[in-house]
Amino acid sequence: MIRIALLLSTCPMLSQALLSPLLPQHGSLPAFTFPRHMKRPYASLPSQSAAAWSNSALFMALDDSMMSRLENIRRSYMALTERLGDPDVIADSTLLMKVMSDRSQSEEVVNTYENYKQLLQELEEARGLFQDAGDDPELKEMAREEIKLIEPQLEDLEEQIKVLLLPKDPNDNRNIMLEIRAGTGGSEASIFAGDLVDVYRKYITSLGWQASIIDFSPGDDGGYKNVVMEVKGDKVYSRMKWEAGVHRVQRVPATESQGRVHTSTATVAVMPECDEVDVKIDPKDIEMSTMRSGGAGGQNVNKVETAVDLLHKPSGIRIKCTQERSQLKNKELAMKMLMSKLYDIENEKREMEERARRGSQVGTGGRSEKIRTYNWKDSRCSDHRLGQNYPLSQFLNGDLSSMHDEMIAKDQEELLRALSEEKAAV
Repeated sequence: MIRIALLLSTCPMLSQALLSPLLPQHGSLPAFTFPRHMKRPYASLPSQSAAAWSNSALFMALDDSMMSRLENIRRSYMALTERLGDPDVIADSTLLMKVMSDRSQSEEVVNTYENYKQLLQELEEARGLFQDAGDDPELKEMAREEIKLIEPQLEDLEEQIKVLLLPKDPNDNRNIMLEIRAGTGGSEASIFAGDLVDVYRKYITSLGWQASIIDFSPGDDGGYKNVVMEVKGDKVYSRMKWEAGVHRVQRVPATESQGRVHTSTATVAVMPECDEVDVKIDPKDIEMSTMRSGGAGGQNVNKVETAVDLLHKPSGIRIKCTQERSQLKNKELAMKMLMSKLYDIENEKREMEERARRGSQVGTGGRSEKIRTYNWKDSRCSDHRLGQNYPLSQFLNGDLSSMHDEMIAKDQEELLRALSEEKAAV
């Protein structure tokens, strides 16, 4: 009896297999049994010191540097969790939000790491049961099945951990300025730019983000010659950055009287928002003029010079802002746009250098790169970076998540390959 009790207490799967026929139909299993799909709390693990863990098979499956990082992340996470209960932190809303944000960034890593350790513990127990089963073929088979279930899950978690520890884009958590500019194709290019705005609005709404147009120039026959949107939400740049580049459309324009297919383009720029800490602008480099905005808005915008025209002399970037009804707000908005553009230029240089260093096939992310073609006749959306086709209706409905997920996966794959090559070269 003692032997059977030991076997049942140390192996959840065996306990379920042996006890379930003895329980009523709506009975419950002992407290130590957890459904495989549930995340088990770390507290449920048998008490084991950090020194004991350092000698376990866990440190053999993942290399020392990775394990060191995981332990440091876990300690930082626990420290941040404790800070959430600090009265001084609770009293400071800004500090509280920062602590919560920092904690959330490592939460997935810590949860995956704890799940990994839990499964490893179960694997060691199942192997021990297999050894202790002696000549009992039934218990050996049950232990063998448990091992067969756990090992692939451990492999999956190891891969997840490797991906979670990949270098993060420092801009991923930022909001963005989204600029869509009509390219070649005349009025049809402006109409297409308007279509892109509609698609992005649907996508932004589906993710619970917020968007507002802060500057635009309407097309002669509809759409936009140029439009700038501010997009705010959770990790906006991490997904929208894959939209940067040249978008090409092949269709019969509404302005075409003879039914001929035209090819037009629009350029999308995705600029992470920044502040004075990220970009230093010398006031001497700014040339500013004011004018009347005109249009809707009452006498104020028609009689008072509320519009602002900024010129950054070193870069030649010119920004005209007429969106707000006061000159001060338009100046602040224009400066915000200017900082985002300057930051984006430097960020693009860094990204291209990094991609060139690791021979990236994902794409440059530059504005001149052709990323997709939309063919109306064949109802096809072709992503040139992925080499894949998608239904055009999927794109027009604002369902970009699968495309972005594919891009993220490919980028992660290349990062893993680059890291593997670097380790092999050492």
